[in-house]
Formats: sequence, structure tokens, C-alpha cells
Amino acid sequence: MKKLLFTLLILLVSTGVYSQIKAITETGDEVLLFDDGSWSYSSEKVSDALEISVNNELFTKSQKSTFNVKSNKTDIGIWINPKEWSFTKNADNEAAEFQFQKKDEDLYALLIAERAEIPLENLRSIAIQNAKSAAPDLKIIREEYRVVNGNKVLMMQMSGTVQGIKFVYYGYYYTYENGSVQFLAYTALNLFDIYAKDMEILLNGFDRIK
Repeated sequence: MKKLLFTLLILLVSTGVYSQIKAITETGDEVLLFDDGSWSYSSEKVSDALEISVNNELFTKSQKSTFNVKSNKTDIGIWINPKEWSFTKNADNEAAEFQFQKKDEDLYALLIAERAEIPLENLRSIAIQNAKSAAPDLKIIREEYRVVNGNKVLMMQMSGTVQGIKFVYYGYYYTYENGSVQFLAYTALNLFDIYAKDMEILLNGFDRIK
């Protein structure tokens, strides 16, 4: 289960939007053409992101999250509870820098960090199109801006089907002068209600290294 879910999420986050072809329809709409012959309307307008609600609650790390997993690409760290979570550093050619697993459970997470600064609205658009290219039935369940340990992030919760498996992933997207970061927790759709609180606690360990 772990290897399969990890493979599906790598497919979902690593499909490059830059290899897609843009075209204009007879009615003037811009669409993206994918290698498999499918298509979708061009990335959701950046202006749409301006309508995303803001959650005024302040999100902070759990007191039990005492171990900091530090990125080598950016000055971002993830505070985890080492009694509940394990992590591994992926090879240099992997899309994700770190992979996390709730011990003996079917709940996982990925930290994807890049040095390139991408405006948050554009990062959102790229993430949505990448996800749709792997899971055409992808749906955005919920999204909002949050302040997590003093950092403004975009929270997105999505669900979709890849190779017949329904999944959900719940993540934070962050961009700043030192790079762009995606921190995504994920599991099978039928397990989301069981793990939702654990996902939230893990995600709220996101912070810049002071």
C-alpha cells in the first residue's frame, strides 16, 4: 500500500506543466493538450486565487512535535512527533526531498522544495494542472489561505482517482524569496476521516528555520 500510494502521488506532483501544449479553440478559449490525447482548459485564472477565503485562525505546531526535519534546498523545516512519524530522504532525482509515514499506518506525506521562487497563485495553478494530468476527475474539496507558524500558506485539499485508486491529499503551498515549497499529506479516500486530524497536526509543523 505504501509503495503504491507513494508512486501515485509522485505521478501526480511530478507531471510537468511545461511540456504541455497550449492551443486556442474556435471560441477563443485557451486549452492545454496533454501527451495522452486528453485536454483541459488552461490553468485556472490567477484572479480566481484572489477569491480564496482567508482563515484568520493562527495555526501552530504541536508541543509534541519536537524533531525538525530540515530541507537542504530551502530554509524550511518540518516539525514532527518522532514517536508517531518516520521519514526518509529521497534520492536527488526524486520529485520529493523527504517522504514521511505515520508509523505502521497508511498515512504519508511528501516535502517538495525548490529554489525557484514561484508566485503563490501560479504555484496553485501549476499544482492543479499537474494533478489533473494524472487524475482527470480531480476535485478541489477545500482551499483557503492560512498563517502557519507566522508563514502565509495556501491550503488545498483535493481528491481524485489514479489507476483506479481513489485518494485524497491535503497540503500547504508556500513561496517566498528563497524558493517554493509543497508539503502534502495523503492517504486513500476511504481513510481520510480517520486520519484528518493527524494530517492537520503534521502539516502545522511547517515552518521556516530561524
